[in-house]
Amino acid sequence: MTKPFIEVLAGKRQAVPPIWMMRQAGRYLPEYRALREKAGSFLDLCFTPEYAAEVTLQPIRRFNFDAAIIFSDILVIPHALGRSVRFEAGEGPRLDPLDTPEKVSTLAAKADFGKLEPVYEALRRARAELDPTIALIGFCGAPWTVATYMVAGQGTPDQAPARMMAYRHPEAFAGIIDVLVENSIQYLVGQLKAGADALQVFDTWAGVLPPREFERWSIEPARRIIEGVRKQAPDAKIIGFPRGATGLLPAYVEATGVNAVSIDWTAEPSMIRERVQSKVAIQGNLDPLVLIAGGAALDRAVDEVLANYGKGRLIFNLGHGIQPETPIAHVEQMVRRVRDYEG
Repeated sequence: MTKPFIEVLAGKRQAVPPIWMMRQAGRYLPEYRALREKAGSFLDLCFTPEYAAEVTLQPIRRFNFDAAIIFSDILVIPHALGRSVRFEAGEGPRLDPLDTPEKVSTLAAKADFGKLEPVYEALRRARAELDPTIALIGFCGAPWTVATYMVAGQGTPDQAPARMMAYRHPEAFAGIIDVLVENSIQYLVGQLKAGADALQVFDTWAGVLPPREFERWSIEPARRIIEGVRKQAPDAKIIGFPRGATGLLPAYVEATGVNAVSIDWTAEPSMIRERVQSKVAIQGNLDPLVLIAGGAALDRAVDEVLANYGKGRLIFNLGHGIQPETPIAHVEQMVRRVRDYEG
């Protein structure tokens, strides 16, 4: 049976765009909150296959989205590389910072993929339960974004510690990137073997980079990852999301070989249509805040996305992750509006 989500990635426009949401398995769902409490820590939730698979399936049961995304985190690769990764309530991730070349030299070259076996098992379980028409997405964090957390030891407003290291110690910083590239390739191939139908590479902090640095630290690592994955899985369908780098998307698409790119809500529609959607599928780009607002504003915003991009290859999504305070009724409203589209 065909999967509409995969058909779009393979180059075939769908009259009704397939739909899913970034962070669709998350805190806006009461069933997620209940399981999160039962699991204890966030990493226990990620690394207990029964729980991770269940969380992956929760939004599909509610909304019948066209794709599920495995419940995990972008920082599982540093964890598998032997770095301390902790998630503190209300404060986000904490790692031991790699903020000097001397510390970078202590970074292991190869991950212990046994630590990631629970992710693969969760994928196998989720795939076994999903309807054959619904796609399952695996993912990783892009090397630049993962490295920003590894250098600073936490998230920062503009990821200045990593940017500073890349300027002051480019060889040491490149060492982190190289390790992340090689291990991300292996991790993504493992996800495909475990049942993922497609992959997404999340470069959440790409938008803080100037063009020259974006080319070096975002585009080039993504190109290497995609090339490496396709050496082992030639037909792999891969979506890139260099968030906040809208003006640089044509260069990203040209260089990386992605099948699709996610766009955020600030994208200028005519540029995207002419220089991006003419070459690859696009995914996006509803503002998560209008999903919270609901009502007529939400209907208008959904209609605008469909009017702007529905005539081409589109996967309907948000411009970033759904916010925890989003009413479930508004998600239902959005899904109905998209599925009523007659494109």
